[in-house]
Amino acid sequence: MKAVFNQTELVSAVTTVQRAVSTKSSNPSLEGILIKAHGSSAVLCGYDLDIGITTEIPASVVEEGDIVLSARLFSEIVKRMPDEIITLETDDKLLAYVNSGVADYQIIGISSYEYPELPSFDTLQTFTIEAGSLKNMIRDTFYAISDNPAKPALMGSLFDVDGGYLNIVSIDGFRMSVRREKIDFDGKFEFILPKKTLGELLKINCDDDSHITVVVGKKHAVFKIEGYSVVSRLIEGKYVSYKDTIPKGSATRLTIETRKIISSVERMSLLTSDKMQQPVHLIVADDGIKIFCTTAVGKASDYINLGFDGEEIEIGFNNRYMLDAVKNVEADELVFEFNGPNRPLKILPVSGDSFLILVVPMRI
Repeated sequence: MKAVFNQTELVSAVTTVQRAVSTKSSNPSLEGILIKAHGSSAVLCGYDLDIGITTEIPASVVEEGDIVLSARLFSEIVKRMPDEIITLETDDKLLAYVNSGVADYQIIGISSYEYPELPSFDTLQTFTIEAGSLKNMIRDTFYAISDNPAKPALMGSLFDVDGGYLNIVSIDGFRMSVRREKIDFDGKFEFILPKKTLGELLKINCDDDSHITVVVGKKHAVFKIEGYSVVSRLIEGKYVSYKDTIPKGSATRLTIETRKIISSVERMSLLTSDKMQQPVHLIVADDGIKIFCTTAVGKASDYINLGFDGEEIEIGFNNRYMLDAVKNVEADELVFEFNGPNRPLKILPVSGDSFLILVVPMRI
């Protein structure tokens, strides 16, 4: 193989696909990037058997061929090359020669025959969504994904497509976050995408107004984004029936400025730590919310003046769970709905139904 690349394009492609490369594997090829040079382009692929990222970039292909190169080493080499043009050449002994200006490298490669094939599957469903919308949905729900291997279905986010809407749901047992956006798809289906894949989708560099095509099979899904394809296994199993966990109605309802509740809870958090898990108390009464916290370090209190509808209530929350909930929404105001001191707090937008968050209280 012999191919000539633009350094900027090659570095961008290598940096992205490298994120799907295994850092430690009994199969050395999985620690490498597969490079296939054919026609007038080259396909680069990283794959760790759970997630694979591929892209195709322009190349002046003098001699077609393919090889697997150490992702870590090849990435560092191409980033540091002195010239805008990089030439990659291989021989029949699997030696790779990388040249740019006066800089030359000779590194050992691996046969592409040892590289596992990306999964192929029958398409069950396909839909498209704006990249900016999907990234915002993932970002707003990412914090509530569980890390508990005892409940593997919750170690990813549920993609629930129903009635022309996509709902992305994350639950970790202490909070639930749901983001909702309209899509051009009338069918009904769902799948669970692993946390790692969601994180990689957030890192793909693309325009917010570009479109992502999502292709879903029985055990895998592919996300096609501006020249990149991200293929992922899906988490098998049954997700929580999240709609059944949402409290109906409310005993107490109020509208609050997002920045005010964030600032107040952050002030209370100065007295808490992982070793001192004392609840932050919220008392809704009279004409506002009293917020206070008592720990071994000391006491703190704050007050937010506002009106509310319904019953007075005192309720306690883990400060971090509350902050995660209110910081991960893009809204100047939020609606809080309470159904008693031992029932989850429901956080909603002032208008519409673009998000819904539940935060489980601490007993006080």
